Amino acid sequence: MAAVRVRRIGTHAFTASNDRGGHVRLGRVGEPGAFTPVELLLAAAAGCVGITAEDLVVRRTTPDAVVDVVAEDVRPVGAHALDGVDIGLDLDLSGLDERARAELVAVVRRAVEAVCTVTRTLKESTDVGLTIRG
Repeated sequence: MAAVRVRRIGTHAFTASNDRGGHVRLGRVGEPGAFTPVELLLAAAAGCVGITAEDLVVRRTTPDAVVDVVAEDVRPVGAHALDGVDIGLDLDLSGLDERARAELVAVVRRAVEAVCTVTRTLKESTDVGLTIRG
């Protein structure tokens, strides 16, 4: 089970940390050096896709293969909920013939759809519990 602690460090400024010593700064839009919560959600989706695709891409291309992922939110300006997330996975497949490219694209798509926890959760939605302790 994964757990992350978010702690306030200043006005509109927070730090998220995990048990392995990872840290990331969160804040509102405009907070220097910080990700907004939505940006972290997008980073989680893009990261999940990249991590899922990495081994498949490296095995079929080169050990130093480029795997770039961009995630963008889809929502009306000012909305407080996402209507969707668009994810683009950019790979250098120039060393593969057309058949090998098509096979790799299909394998990556299946893997992401089957095991990428973040994108699967976004697609299916999930219950979110809130306990307020005092």
